[in-house]
Amino acid sequence: MELQILHRPAATLGGVQKLGPYEIESLVDRDEEGAATAYRVRIEPHQRTSVSYHRIAEEFYYVLRGSGTAILNGVPYELRLGDFLRLPPGTTHGFITGTDELVMLDLHTPGSRPDRDVYFVGDAPSGFTAKNSE
Repeated sequence: MELQILHRPAATLGGVQKLGPYEIESLVDRDEEGAATAYRVRIEPHQRTSVSYHRIAEEFYYVLRGSGTAILNGVPYELRLGDFLRLPPGTTHGFITGTDELVMLDLHTPGSRPDRDVYFVGDAPSGFTAKNSE
Protein backbone atom coordinates (compact mmCIF):
# COMPACT_ATOMS: atom_id res chain seq x y z
CA MET A 1 0.00 0.00 0.00
CA GLU A 2 1.31 3.42 -0.92
CA LEU A 3 0.97 5.94 1.90
CA GLN A 4 -1.13 8.99 1.15
CA ILE A 5 -1.03 12.48 2.61
CA LEU A 6 -3.69 12.85 5.29
CA HIS A 7 -5.45 16.07 6.15
CA ARG A 8 -8.39 15.92 8.50
CA PRO A 9 -9.89 19.30 9.37
CA ALA A 10 -11.04 19.31 13.00
CA ALA A 11 -14.68 19.70 11.95
CA THR A 12 -14.56 16.41 10.02
CA LEU A 13 -13.03 14.30 12.77
CA GLY A 14 -15.27 11.88 14.58
CA GLY A 15 -15.53 8.26 15.51
CA VAL A 16 -14.77 8.65 19.19
CA GLN A 17 -14.48 5.26 20.85
CA LYS A 18 -15.20 4.86 24.57
CA LEU A 19 -12.69 2.47 26.16
CA GLY A 20 -13.07 2.35 29.92
CA PRO A 21 -12.30 5.87 31.21
CA TYR A 22 -10.75 6.85 27.85
CA GLU A 23 -12.38 8.52 24.88
CA ILE A 24 -10.11 7.72 21.94
CA GLU A 25 -10.38 9.29 18.51
CA SER A 26 -8.24 7.60 15.88
CA LEU A 27 -6.59 10.17 13.60
CA VAL A 28 -5.23 7.50 11.24
CA ASP A 29 -7.69 4.86 10.09
CA ARG A 30 -6.61 1.22 10.14
CA ASP A 31 -6.49 1.03 6.33
CA GLU A 32 -4.33 4.21 6.19
CA GLU A 33 -1.80 3.07 8.79
CA GLY A 34 1.87 3.12 7.88
CA ALA A 35 4.61 3.09 10.53
CA ALA A 36 2.56 4.76 13.29
CA THR A 37 -0.86 5.32 14.79
CA ALA A 38 -2.17 8.63 16.12
CA TYR A 39 -5.01 9.36 18.53
CA ARG A 40 -6.62 12.19 20.40
CA VAL A 41 -7.18 10.83 23.92
CA ARG A 42 -9.56 12.39 26.43
CA ILE A 43 -9.90 11.38 30.08
CA GLU A 44 -12.74 12.99 32.01
CA PRO A 45 -12.21 14.65 35.41
CA HIS A 46 -11.92 12.45 38.52
CA GLN A 47 -10.79 9.30 36.67
CA ARG A 48 -8.05 6.74 37.17
CA THR A 49 -7.12 4.57 34.19
CA SER A 50 -5.89 1.00 34.31
CA VAL A 51 -2.13 0.46 34.06
CA SER A 52 -1.06 -0.72 30.61
CA TYR A 53 2.05 -1.15 28.49
CA HIS A 54 3.14 -2.00 24.95
CA ARG A 55 5.64 -4.73 24.20
CA ILE A 56 6.59 -3.38 20.77
CA ALA A 57 5.43 0.22 20.37
CA GLU A 58 7.25 3.30 21.55
CA GLU A 59 4.59 5.82 22.65
CA PHE A 60 4.54 9.62 22.70
CA TYR A 61 2.01 11.85 24.47
CA TYR A 62 1.59 15.62 24.12
CA VAL A 63 -0.86 17.44 26.42
CA LEU A 64 -3.32 19.50 24.38
CA ARG A 65 -5.68 20.57 27.18
CA GLY A 66 -6.24 20.13 30.89
CA SER A 67 -4.06 18.51 33.49
CA GLY A 68 -3.51 15.29 35.40
CA THR A 69 -0.88 12.86 36.58
CA ALA A 70 0.87 10.16 34.56
CA ILE A 71 2.06 7.15 36.56
CA LEU A 72 5.06 5.79 34.61
CA ASN A 73 6.72 2.64 35.97
CA GLY A 74 5.12 3.55 39.32
CA VAL A 75 6.50 7.12 39.40
CA PRO A 76 4.05 10.08 39.25
CA TYR A 77 4.60 12.88 36.72
CA GLU A 78 2.37 15.97 36.87
CA LEU A 79 1.00 16.92 33.45
CA ARG A 80 0.02 20.38 32.19
CA LEU A 81 -0.68 22.01 28.83
CA GLY A 82 2.28 21.54 26.46
CA ASP A 83 3.97 18.71 28.41
CA PHE A 84 5.50 15.85 26.42
CA LEU A 85 6.10 12.20 27.35
CA ARG A 86 8.16 9.53 25.60
CA LEU A 87 7.47 5.96 26.77
CA PRO A 88 9.85 3.24 25.56
CA PRO A 89 8.33 -0.22 24.96
CA GLY A 90 7.53 -1.96 28.25
CA THR A 91 6.88 1.27 30.20
CA THR A 92 3.84 0.76 32.43
CA HIS A 93 1.55 3.75 32.35
CA GLY A 94 -1.73 5.00 33.72
CA PHE A 95 -3.33 8.39 34.24
CA ILE A 96 -5.18 10.15 37.04
CA THR A 97 -7.27 13.27 36.57
CA GLY A 98 -8.44 15.74 39.19
CA THR A 99 -10.92 18.53 38.56
CA ASP A 100 -9.76 19.01 34.94
CA GLU A 101 -10.11 16.74 31.96
CA LEU A 102 -6.90 15.61 30.28
CA VAL A 103 -6.68 15.72 26.47
CA MET A 104 -3.55 14.44 24.74
CA LEU A 105 -2.18 13.65 21.32
CA ASP A 106 -1.00 10.02 21.48
CA LEU A 107 1.38 8.53 18.89
CA HIS A 108 2.71 4.94 18.66
CA THR A 109 5.48 3.60 16.47
CA PRO A 110 5.06 1.00 15.24
CA GLY A 111 1.31 1.38 15.41
CA SER A 112 -0.79 0.10 18.28
CA ARG A 113 -4.56 -0.26 18.47
CA PRO A 114 -6.99 -1.34 21.19
CA ASP A 115 -6.79 -4.87 19.74
CA ARG A 116 -3.02 -4.91 19.07
CA ASP A 117 0.03 -4.56 21.35
CA VAL A 118 -1.91 -3.38 24.41
CA TYR A 119 -1.37 -5.27 27.67
CA PHE A 120 -2.76 -4.53 31.13
CA VAL A 121 -1.47 -5.03 34.64
CA GLY A 122 -4.72 -6.48 35.96
CA ASP A 123 -8.06 -6.44 34.20
CA ALA A 124 -8.54 -4.77 30.83
CA PRO A 125 -11.09 -1.94 30.79
CA SER A 126 -14.25 -2.42 28.74
CA GLY A 127 -13.68 -2.05 25.01
CA PHE A 128 -10.16 -3.46 24.87
CA THR A 129 -9.69 -6.94 23.42
CA ALA A 130 -9.30 -9.37 26.32
CA LYS A 131 -6.93 -11.69 24.43
CA ASN A 132 -4.24 -9.00 24.54
CA SER A 133 -4.45 -8.41 28.28
CA GLU A 134 -2.51 -10.29 30.90
